[in-house]
Amino acid sequence: MDEARLRELLDAVAAGAVSSDDATRALRGLPYEDLGFARIDHHRALRQGVPEVVLGEPKTPAQIVAIARAIVARGDNLLVTRVSPDKARALLCELDGARYDESSRILSLEVSPPAARAGTVAVVTAGTSDIPVAEEAAEVLRLIGHAVVRRYDCGVAGLHRLLDQRDTLAACDVVIAIAGMEGALPSVVGGLVACPVIAVPTSVGYGAHLGGLAPMMTMLTTCSAGVVVVNIDNGFGAAIAAARILRGRS
Repeated sequence: MDEARLRELLDAVAAGAVSSDDATRALRGLPYEDLGFARIDHHRALRQGVPEVVLGEPKTPAQIVAIARAIVARGDNLLVTRVSPDKARALLCELDGARYDESSRILSLEVSPPAARAGTVAVVTAGTSDIPVAEEAAEVLRLIGHAVVRRYDCGVAGLHRLLDQRDTLAACDVVIAIAGMEGALPSVVGGLVACPVIAVPTSVGYGAHLGGLAPMMTMLTTCSAGVVVVNIDNGFGAAIAAARILRGRS
């Protein structure tokens, strides 16, 4: 339950349109619901503005279905990250109205369309191989309600490709810059724009790339002031960070 829905409920009680017993039943699942194997944080949308997001990768389909039904029953939109295609097929059979995006590996179920929020986020990748992480960020932002501008395969190996996008990036409110290999893209982007830049290292690379550690270290030691870095392949974390930066503009 988010702040807007809580206010609607309280206003309805004050107006006599909803009884105190009905209001109590509506609030009974706060702050969390114990399923035995999981405690669903129904209070999170009220605290943070976004309902609890489910990490699907280590969970069984049965666990995800139970959690999903508990979230949707409270009127919240569902977002499950890191869902494999095989697992998604099983989940789509159990969750009416669910949608699966194979590129981002996100399964979602919209109880209601996300309310539009102020602020546009550019999601930029160094290479085509970074797109799955970028799509995770973009899909999370879409489900939160932010406009997204995608600019893919703009890496420093062909710097003109990025420079051609300078005006577009400068017009956005936050840029998420995603790169594997040596991870130089966020440093260059950080030197071109005035808005916040969130850097995402990816596990795309080989040898001394060390599974993403090399680009992460490059991003952490960037010369561009104000660039912040999330964990390897963490498109979700970058999207939530961008949404929090923009929250005051909504």
